[in-house]
Amino acid sequence: MNGHTVHDRPTASASWRIALPRSAVAVPIARALVRTALAELKHGADCDTAELLTAELVANAVEHTAGDGPIELILDLLPSGCHVEVHDPDPAPPTELTQPPDHAPDPWQENGRGLLLIRTLSADCGHRATETGKAVWFKLPALPAQYRPPEPS
Repeated sequence: MNGHTVHDRPTASASWRIALPRSAVAVPIARALVRTALAELKHGADCDTAELLTAELVANAVEHTAGDGPIELILDLLPSGCHVEVHDPDPAPPTELTQPPDHAPDPWQENGRGLLLIRTLSADCGHRATETGKAVWFKLPALPAQYRPPEPS
């Protein structure tokens, strides 16, 4: 052992699946689900980063995908970290997620950085085709106990 106790990482897995409306209200709902799930289970993944990246995935699905169906958020908490997927009805892949863009984001624009953040801050990310469109996902590792913020008293 490297000095860590058995309680350094969560020992149980948990999953949530929720349909979200194709509107801006989906973003705060998704953030709240991730924040609540990570906090309630005292999961070791970085909650702030998980919230930010989830918000980016959901916002992209709402703003940049075709189709009329709802989007779906899937959150899997595993002992090794968290896996977040957002499903949408548009089969077109988000090419900038797995390949660097051919130009730098414009610093004066409010958008254009979401997929860059996901690529940069996640341990892994990607997309895959589904029966009804596509899923875009990212993974974050569980943080060792010494790097987690202290629990509120």
